[in-house]
Parts: sequence; structure tokens; C-alpha cells
Amino acid sequence: MNKSTVWTVLGVIAAIVIAWVLVDVLFSLLWFIGKLVIVAVVAVVVFFVLRGMFSRRE
Repeated sequence: MNKSTVWTVLGVIAAIVIAWVLVDVLFSLLWFIGKLVIVAVVAVVVFFVLRGMFSRRE
């Protein structure tokens, strides 16, 4: 193996590692945003349910 082949192999390995980390970060971020959206929807539903319960009692 000559020097350029070694650098090519190292470049491919580095590209795979960087891509793995970027995809992991991207999916973690998407999961976090998804959880935030679900929490916001549930909070709005609970807010309107509580508001409806307290407005009927008065």
C-alpha cells in the first residue's frame, strides 16, 4: 500500500465517524423537538380542560 491509499482509507474512516456523530446529534435534536411539541399539545389540552372545569363551577 502506498501513502495515498493509507490517507484514503483514513479519510473514509474519518468520514464515517463524523457522519455517525452528526446523524446521532440530528436524531437526538429531532427527538427533543418532537417531545417539546407533544408536551406543548398536552399542556394546551390540560389548560383548556382546567379552564372549562373552573368556568362551569362559577
